[in-house]
Amino acid sequence: MSYIEKNLMEGEKVAYTTRLHWIVLVGPLALCALFGAPGFALLVASANRSGAPSASPQAMMIAGAALLVIAMVILIRGILTRNAVQMAVTNKRVIAKVGVVTRRTVDLLLSRVESVGVEESVLGRMLGYGTVVLRGTGGTPESFTKIAHPLEFRTQVQQQVDGMQTKG
Repeated sequence: MSYIEKNLMEGEKVAYTTRLHWIVLVGPLALCALFGAPGFALLVASANRSGAPSASPQAMMIAGAALLVIAMVILIRGILTRNAVQMAVTNKRVIAKVGVVTRRTVDLLLSRVESVGVEESVLGRMLGYGTVVLRGTGGTPESFTKIAHPLEFRTQVQQQVDGMQTKG
């Protein structure tokens, strides 16, 4: 069960959810390949004993395993970073949670939403990610970078706010 589902109020329903875009995994995947490929090559070379005469197969195996462990840690950290951000629009509020070990949350009642800004770079527009800036009445703006489908998130917030105003 996600943070958002655990913290819904009575009668509250989730209208839209989003998280970080997959672009945040590009750096960790590149580093993973940078460390993983030589690690795998060292393991294969140690198994074939085709390494340089001065390098022992055991040392090559240890170095290869160490590089593979580093690659896996980088990849796992990237995946955890992506999954650490949850954002949702409900029929009563906007909820955002960032972090796994340490957590930062923003709960903004729809009646208090002043504006939802979206900033997109050229690459962000092409790939579908951007920065969402939530502004509540009397509060400081909260920015969330590299959010997937930021325009859809803004549209959903605006629709929920409009729905609240027509009911009231």
